[in-house]
Amino acid sequence: MSQAHKITIPKTAHYYTIGTPAKTTRRFWMVCHGYGQLARTFIRRFRGLDDGETFVVAPEGLSHFYWEGYTGEPVASWMTKEHRLDEIADYANYLQTLYDHYLPQLAEDVQIILLGFSQGTATQCRWVMRNFPHFDHLVLWAGQLPDDLDYTAHTDFFSKKKLYFVYGTADPFLTEERVTRQQNFAEEQHLLFDVMVFDGRHEVEKKALQMLNARILAGG
Repeated sequence: MSQAHKITIPKTAHYYTIGTPAKTTRRFWMVCHGYGQLARTFIRRFRGLDDGETFVVAPEGLSHFYWEGYTGEPVASWMTKEHRLDEIADYANYLQTLYDHYLPQLAEDVQIILLGFSQGTATQCRWVMRNFPHFDHLVLWAGQLPDDLDYTAHTDFFSKKKLYFVYGTADPFLTEERVTRQQNFAEEQHLLFDVMVFDGRHEVEKKALQMLNARILAGG
């Protein structure tokens, strides 16, 4: 009769950056890609933020696979339902390690922006709800809040943050029904999101990102 076991081992994680961390850095973005993407390509969307005062970190999901059978391009995922709690713990520790590594190198009053795209939205939310890192802005881009978490117990924590929900009008994964369900769930959880809608599909659209960054620069 077989028995299940598990062991924690060191693992090499990969990530990409834009800008140089320094005590003059005013904005610190941590951006998580979606399912079936790579951080090295995802981070290109954020090149427009490179103004000498912004530092961007794009971690890559710890699980890799071929997109189309054995001949497709290698891509990454944050988790699957198999051993999901262990995978959540692994990537939460990974994000926290990156966060702890860079934050001391930046200005003491640096603005921290956490952005998740598609599957990366749940990744950011689950890390936040496990570790409660300090941040100023949380951006859910073309993805939804995990609905198996209870946010109401942490109303004070979230009330001091700016929360954004951003999506494209032609996003095939975000139907009107799903958007309504997301908004209703957020209200039930006492989370107040600013909603930004742009003309586009399931992507981090550059003009929309510029608009979001402008709002952040303007103080909200």
